[in-house]
Amino acid sequence: MQKSRTVRLRPVRPAGWWFDALLLAALAGLTAALAADRLLGVDRAVADWADAHRPAPAEWTAVVLNYLGQGSPLTLIALGAGVLLAVRVRSVLPVLPPVCAFVLNYLTIGPLKVWTARPAPSASTKDPFLAPEQTLPLFQHELPLKYAQSYPSGHVANAIVWYTVIALLLAPLLRSFGRAVPPRLVTVVRLVPPVVVLCTTTYLGWHWLTDSVAGLLLGLLIGRVLRRVPWDDLPLPARFDSPDRPALFTSTP
Repeated sequence: MQKSRTVRLRPVRPAGWWFDALLLAALAGLTAALAADRLLGVDRAVADWADAHRPAPAEWTAVVLNYLGQGSPLTLIALGAGVLLAVRVRSVLPVLPPVCAFVLNYLTIGPLKVWTARPAPSASTKDPFLAPEQTLPLFQHELPLKYAQSYPSGHVANAIVWYTVIALLLAPLLRSFGRAVPPRLVTVVRLVPPVVVLCTTTYLGWHWLTDSVAGLLLGLLIGRVLRRVPWDDLPLPARFDSPDRPALFTSTP
């Protein structure tokens, strides 16, 4: 090992584990409410309003903005930033945040979608052409898997997680080129795209409102886990780390 470091969790805001517990409880409560056929009227009302207020210019604008939440490009961008920074500091450390984010997403978002088995609003207008009232409930395991993966919204959850990782890597990457990043810009990168994705995904009728809210809760929870990791203090084998590597993430907001 190159360095002996004291490993302590990094601070997050709001501080403490109470907010994590609140996010988890809210996600569980929302899922339980939907399982008991609660809030379905809200979902239906929001989807109907969006359908009635979606002129072509607004629709195409929302479609373009929704690309901010595409999981595969965001994964590649985050991994590419991590690899570039790893080359510049001669350490494998910057690759770990995107790899961990991918693993956490894989172990949470996908399994929840399969377990809850909820169709999207569009399931009444294209395959499998369900009756509108049949598109709302959870646990429709009789449907083929590809038609029942709406809850929680992967677009929203992925956007939060990947922009958290991109924001984490942005400041140290630009510092390696001698450039400084205003902390406020890092915060904007982390917060604005997920909000845009949540609004556009719901507005376009690609997810129910509660799908998007569930994705928000899950994404925030995973994001807080990633931001808590003391990346700079993780013990790495000498061959994967540089003896003169500077602290990369200590000052990242």
